[in-house]
Amino acid sequence: MESEKPIDNNQNENKYQFAIRASLRIGFIALLILLSFLILKPFIMIVAWGIIIAVGIYPFFRKFTKVLGGRKKLATTLITLLLLAVVIVPSLLFTTGTVDSMQTLAADFKKGSLIIPLPPDKVADWPVVGGPIYEIWELSATNLEAALIKMKPQIQEYGPKIVGSIASLGFTVLQLILAIIIAGALLLNAKAGARATNNIFKLLAGDDGEAFTNIAQGTISSVVQGVLGVAIIQAIAAGIGLLLVGMPGAGIWVLLVLMLAIMQLPPAIILIPISIYVFTITETTPAVIFLVWSIIVSISDTFLKPMLLGRGVDVPMLVILLGAIGGMMLSGIIGLFVGAVVLAITYKVFGAVIKRSENKPEPAKSSAG
Repeated sequence: MESEKPIDNNQNENKYQFAIRASLRIGFIALLILLSFLILKPFIMIVAWGIIIAVGIYPFFRKFTKVLGGRKKLATTLITLLLLAVVIVPSLLFTTGTVDSMQTLAADFKKGSLIIPLPPDKVADWPVVGGPIYEIWELSATNLEAALIKMKPQIQEYGPKIVGSIASLGFTVLQLILAIIIAGALLLNAKAGARATNNIFKLLAGDDGEAFTNIAQGTISSVVQGVLGVAIIQAIAAGIGLLLVGMPGAGIWVLLVLMLAIMQLPPAIILIPISIYVFTITETTPAVIFLVWSIIVSISDTFLKPMLLGRGVDVPMLVILLGAIGGMMLSGIIGLFVGAVVLAITYKVFGAVIKRSENKPEPAKSSAG
């Protein structure tokens, strides 16, 4: 019978001290990460959007740098200024147009000279919503005060939310400007950023880290060019048409078109009812031109995506839709962009992980001799 081994108190004490030191170190690192997260939390979506922009336009940046003879700083400056102009100029135009139209409506209402045309008879034939829309439209055209009194509960409930949403547009534009500046800084240090990304994925995914980096980069480029890029083009094109026909609140309608396009829903949902309204406020010829323009804008994604990407975005529409809606609920309008990209990356990387695990051969069992 074997005698029991004596308990080594020194060894147990060393293990105890090691566990305490390890716990303190882990706790200290966790505390630093938590504090850093809380400090950077207001900027996370802006930085994420800057990274997405930088990765999305990086192929164009490389080609443009070659055209300029390898001068990265000049290429970065010109691209950053171009992106800022794309954001600032339309924002100013649509904001100015919306404010002017609202001021005109308010002035006409005070003077009693506000004229609302009677609704076309076809409106009443619209399924589900046709009857209520026709009724309130007709009442507004004949007795605006009575219509406002009737809609007072809805105005009191949704009015502040609408005003708050409009006021937040300025903050969103500021966020986009900061994200573009961050993207410009990242383009200057693209190689260092790529190495850091590879190291992070290698730390998290081991030897497959570089492959996952390529998947994430390809997904960002696909979504930015094939979804977000097309949505922005459609929104700007719709906005031009709305401004030319003098549609009140053009900026708000452009924002709605942008949201629908990102969610992969046809902008016709917004533009066709507006086209019907345009027929009541302007002459037939410009109204017909606007209707044709609206149809072209709505179907433009069918030829814009192949032009910008060369192929379809290999991500299900439901993933883009959920990402856009969830991102918007989480962080407002900028989350609309970031959410779609982040969920698409998650979908692709998770799919790659599953595929690799399925293809990984099982270890051979040793046979007993």
